[in-house]
Amino acid sequence: MDFKLEVIVIPVSDIDRAKAFYLSLGFRQDADFTGEGGFRLAQLTPPGSTASIIIGGPEVTEAAPGSVRGLHLIVDDIEKARAELVTAGVDASEIFHDAGGVFHHAGTKNRVAGLAPGRATYGSFVSFTDPDGNEFLLQEITTRLAGRVEEVVYRNARDL
Repeated sequence: MDFKLEVIVIPVSDIDRAKAFYLSLGFRQDADFTGEGGFRLAQLTPPGSTASIIIGGPEVTEAAPGSVRGLHLIVDDIEKARAELVTAGVDASEIFHDAGGVFHHAGTKNRVAGLAPGRATYGSFVSFTDPDGNEFLLQEITTRLAGRVEEVVYRNARDL
């Protein structure tokens, strides 16, 4: 049985402000639902992703706005992606890699400025936050690790 990641809930204090932020980054709006008692959520999908985020307040999640840490968005050109964030008005970190050469540590511990040595795939990062302080990281991946399962999307039966 497949277990596919579909949605990650991001707690925000102002849905309209958060939605405008994510739309400015090129996320696609999939839904904006309202219900009784002030219930509201918006679902948005990052460009190129099959997984989405849902932004909402206390009616959607008990997590505090700004409490999400380390949500990774994968890019194939970290320099270009960072430039796009900056152009969109995002306060993005400089590109960094971990001193140990593996995955980055929590916070800013062991961060080294610049691209990973040899621009190693999985090694370069940029961090930024949404208006509530939820933390995202861009991670540059140019070649996937062996054994990773890639989803194949068939356009029609002739592609089978």
